[in-house]
Amino acid sequence: MNILLVCSAGMSTSLLVTKMEKAAQEKNKDYKIWAVAEAEASKHIPNADVVLIGPQMRFWRKDAEKLAAPHGVPVDVISTIDYGMNNGSAVLEFAEKLANEE
Repeated sequence: MNILLVCSAGMSTSLLVTKMEKAAQEKNKDYKIWAVAEAEASKHIPNADVVLIGPQMRFWRKDAEKLAAPHGVPVDVISTIDYGMNNGSAVLEFAEKLANEE
């Protein structure tokens, strides 16, 4: 599964990406998880199975859904608490649930 995280600059999510990769390794899941800035997201969405948006970017969700719809990629906003605590395993589970709903 390919999980794309989008935030305003792509920096604040990098620690979360690391925590999610660690959680995926512990579950023996071979996932590609990466973060980009909102300005770069349209180039990356076609390669993603799921798009997760940082809570500080929730205003961008409708735009993200428009970009993702032609590719059938689900989009949602990461929980503020899980994001703030860098809870990689919770965000990973959230991504997996979102991917399975589609």
